[in-house]
Amino acid sequence: MKNVVVIGGGTGLSTLLRGLKLFPMNITAIVTVADDGASSGRLRKEFDIPAVGDLRNVLVSLSSVEPLVEDLLQYRFNTYSDLDKHAFGNLMLAAMYNITGSLTKSLESLSKIFNIKGKVLPITEDKAILVAHTTDGKTIEGESKITKAGKHIKKIEYKNKVKVTPEVLEAVKKADLIIIGIGSLYTSIIPNLLPREMKRALMNAKAKKMYICNIMSEHGETDDFNVSDCVKQINKYVGKNFIDVVLANKKKVPDEILELYKEEKAAQIMLDKDEVKKMGVELIASDLLSIKNNQARHDNVKTALEVFTYLTKE
Repeated sequence: MKNVVVIGGGTGLSTLLRGLKLFPMNITAIVTVADDGASSGRLRKEFDIPAVGDLRNVLVSLSSVEPLVEDLLQYRFNTYSDLDKHAFGNLMLAAMYNITGSLTKSLESLSKIFNIKGKVLPITEDKAILVAHTTDGKTIEGESKITKAGKHIKKIEYKNKVKVTPEVLEAVKKADLIIIGIGSLYTSIIPNLLPREMKRALMNAKAKKMYICNIMSEHGETDDFNVSDCVKQINKYVGKNFIDVVLANKKKVPDEILELYKEEKAAQIMLDKDEVKKMGVELIASDLLSIKNNQARHDNVKTALEVFTYLTKE
């Protein structure tokens, strides 16, 4: 089976992995740990550990055990004590980290317990702090504050030096396909691409690099972006002509759903085929749209099938 490395964070990454695990491939998920909000942020501050929330979601999405286990890992306490709003899975990861002293070792152990298909790796063991520089000259520190600010991002970087885990670099080197996305461009995807040794590993990797573009824009991150704009930003942070192929949704989001998104100052990211092809990037345009709870999402099976079809052609 071929080795597929998926890089990202947030709900988009988990959605993609739910689909990919249905197909014969060796999956390695490389996950951002820069989140500093909600349960993850509180545990990060209290125990001085990297963020574990996205790692929890990825474990759930790749697990092949009973649905009750997913309910357990995602369960949030509703109480008046300090446990309020903590996810049980986050607490378990924090406990394992305190026992092993390593997120990578913690995830390896939990992967066996929950019968994970593939491998889950944090991009770093360091407590990464994201800093955004906005187009209006502001500097915002912390992933949760960057997201809430909704300001147009000019540049994103780490406040502190972040060392990539050796297992991540090894996985990139051995990959047959490297997938970037699905996820928030500046707060879930690009944070994984910032460290110098990661850029070097990605540019030297023999595998094709595929970007799966979001269906909807996010205020402050991708306002008025087309598909080509997203590709250009990723290339800007990693290297010229880094992305080889783009997988993008071609189906129009229904008008009634687009109206709801206007409240979030979000719109559909339009597929500008000519501009993508002008960049020398291969384009796979397909109907990937799924509407769930009035939200435009990627259909995980359709998206994974497109990835698998591409992989088997290589």
